[in-house]
Amino acid sequence: MRDDLIIRRETPGDVRPTERLHDAAFGIPQGRSESLERELLRGLRADGSVIDELTFVAELDDEVVGHVVCSRASLAGRSSVGLGPIGVRPDLQQQGIGAALLMAVVASADRIGEPALVLLGDPEYYGFFGFVPAAGLGIGAPGPWQEHFQALTLRAWRPDMAGPFRYAPAFERLT
Repeated sequence: MRDDLIIRRETPGDVRPTERLHDAAFGIPQGRSESLERELLRGLRADGSVIDELTFVAELDDEVVGHVVCSRASLAGRSSVGLGPIGVRPDLQQQGIGAALLMAVVASADRIGEPALVLLGDPEYYGFFGFVPAAGLGIGAPGPWQEHFQALTLRAWRPDMAGPFRYAPAFERLT
C-alpha cells in the first residue's frame, strides 16, 4: 500500500469526484449515460440512506482515487449495513487502496457497534477480509445472488440477529 494514501470520511465536496470515479471504475454500459454504481450512489444520497460514519474516500495528492459507501439496510427487520459500491480509479487498482477503504469501514463499523456488514462481491477477494457466504450465517439474500452475497460479523453480532436481508430502497430501483 502507498504511504502517501489518505483515507478520510466523505465530505459534501466529494460528491462529483466520487460519481466520476465510479463511472471510471465500473464503466458505463452501452446505451446509458452513467454507471449503475453512480445511479445507485445518487439514489442512496437522495434517500438519505448513506451512513456518513461508514463512507470513506481514498485520496492521493488531493485527488479522490477511491470510494466506499455504506447504506442503511435491514436484517430480520432490524437496522443493518449494506456495504457498496466500493471503487478505485482503474490505473490505481490492485495497489491496496480498496483494501484500505474496506479496513476503514470494518474498524469503524465495529467501533460504533454494528453487528455485521453485508455485500455483494467476489467471494475470493472479500473472503480475504473475513467475509463468508451470508447464507451460512442465516442471512437471507434479497435476490438471486446467493453465491456473491456475503457477510462479515463484528463483535456485536449474535446468531439470533439472522434473517432476511434487505438493501436500502435505491438498490431496488436500479434499472
